[in-house]
Amino acid sequence: MNRRRVELLLISLLVAVTFGASLLLARDARSGRLPSAVRSLWPGGSPAASPEAVSCVRDPAGLPPPPNGPDGRPSNYLHTCGAKIYDARGREVKITGLNWSGMETSDAAPGGLGNRNWRDVLDQIAALGYNTIRIPFSSEAIDSGQPIGGVNDALNPDLAGLNGLQMLDRIVEGARERGLKVILDRHQPSAAGRTPLWYTSETPESRWIADWRMLAARYRGNDTVIGVDLDNEPHGPATWGTGDPATDWRLAAERAGNAVLAANPYLLVFVEGIENNGTDHYWWGGNLAAAGSAPVQLRVPNRVVYSPHDYGPYVSDQPWFHDPTFPRNLPAVWDHHWGYLAEKNIAPVVVGEFGGWSFGNDADGKWQRALLAYLRGHDVGFLIWSLNPTWDTGGILNGDWQTVNLRKQTEYHPLLAAPLDDGPTGTFGLAPNGVTVFVSTDRNGTPPGTVALSFRVLNDSPVSLDLSRIEVRYWFRTGSAGIPSTSISASADGMPGGSIQAVIVPTRLGGQDHYLRVRFSPGAGTIERYRETGTITVSFPKPAAAAYPPSSDYSFVGPPATPTGDGYEESNHVTAYLDGHLSWGREP
Repeated sequence: MNRRRVELLLISLLVAVTFGASLLLARDARSGRLPSAVRSLWPGGSPAASPEAVSCVRDPAGLPPPPNGPDGRPSNYLHTCGAKIYDARGREVKITGLNWSGMETSDAAPGGLGNRNWRDVLDQIAALGYNTIRIPFSSEAIDSGQPIGGVNDALNPDLAGLNGLQMLDRIVEGARERGLKVILDRHQPSAAGRTPLWYTSETPESRWIADWRMLAARYRGNDTVIGVDLDNEPHGPATWGTGDPATDWRLAAERAGNAVLAANPYLLVFVEGIENNGTDHYWWGGNLAAAGSAPVQLRVPNRVVYSPHDYGPYVSDQPWFHDPTFPRNLPAVWDHHWGYLAEKNIAPVVVGEFGGWSFGNDADGKWQRALLAYLRGHDVGFLIWSLNPTWDTGGILNGDWQTVNLRKQTEYHPLLAAPLDDGPTGTFGLAPNGVTVFVSTDRNGTPPGTVALSFRVLNDSPVSLDLSRIEVRYWFRTGSAGIPSTSISASADGMPGGSIQAVIVPTRLGGQDHYLRVRFSPGAGTIERYRETGTITVSFPKPAAAAYPPSSDYSFVGPPATPTGDGYEESNHVTAYLDGHLSWGREP
């Protein structure tokens, strides 16, 4: 077997493993349940909430619920709390994605679309395990009359004739289908290139802010777009905290950030650094040394994410690469310029750009390996530059725009965090039809001598489900006495009488004696997508108390660890089945 075939085989195996893990994740991603096999693939995945994080579970901004997404499911926007980012359900999440550049160029479209179909690119990004795409664009690219270029219409017939904004709508829609999130990045005013400040005489600040206001409103209610990176790499005359409206990037970020949040208050606002903080010189967009003492303050709290850029000596030589202790000096360099923001719990940090060819013992390789260790050790998110193979840093893809740079993917993959969401189709966010059960047992008001099981079934899938396809099982403890089915009563809010069939079924599964089986008649109705049933209650007389403490049942649910106000919680010891196949929970 030649070297090329070996590389292709290894790439196929890596993608296959990631794809398999994504299928496991799909059922569990929305509630943060990650199988152990998947945790090993996404080491930055879904940690248990720490006591200090309890106050961060709900968005501290106290906003009204956002509108539902385009497919009708509840929105899953993100918010910050200290140095962490949380989703709408209170899960701590981490952004680990990549840049897909090209829309900032004269083509006004992401790169590679002359070589392949845009959906295929999104599938590959998802299969490789990245959870977010940063899309650089220019102000020129989102002019309504700006046509896209560099696109093979035969491979992308649905992009033919579109302008940049219409093409961006397609990319956002495709990302949503795959469970990917999107950050929009105003990379430069025009295809001519980056400028030191966020405005030019041809593209004044008023145009910059108007563009952001338009984009924020355009995607309001579409939580695929989770954030905006206000301006790419302020440098040169850009200052921080000086109070000069012409150069103070901090003040400009507040002006634009407030305009964005006035149009869509649920977005994250990514703020890059500057180049020079007094005599302290650093990367364009990388110097956030003054942000701790002069933070960006927006009218909607808990929305700012600081996003420095960092590169190695291959991109540009710098004094810190010649320190006699290099690369051991690098953590202190990062601490000073941006790492302290996360370390001191001031605000989240997501490195918006970094990348390079080497992971070896040359200077660039030492820099990149040190940075990866720092990101892992400080639990910092990142967006790799870039998917595209056409940059001086190289890309995740090789020059054919098809195959994966195996060395890069192997190095980056262990740092990838869990998905931020799922989607109705596609590789990464494939969401098969499934249900979630919320349970409460022996609630207050249950008559003495009676066991009462109350539950609601959530349809956590993109299509409506007929209740007659669903079965719920409550598992009793080993050795408990049998209960005659004739003594069971069942009722449900919003269902016709006689809709529920509850019986006791003998079993030896897991050493259990029997379980309570709850089924629904064909006339019970349907659960619409991303909606749940009313309360379903099943009760029966307790056996002799000495022989049957219900708290010993495998499926018994005690008081919830994190009260939700209604006494119900997700319980994976109460199982649910769809068309006879286990869809929720874990059997004894």
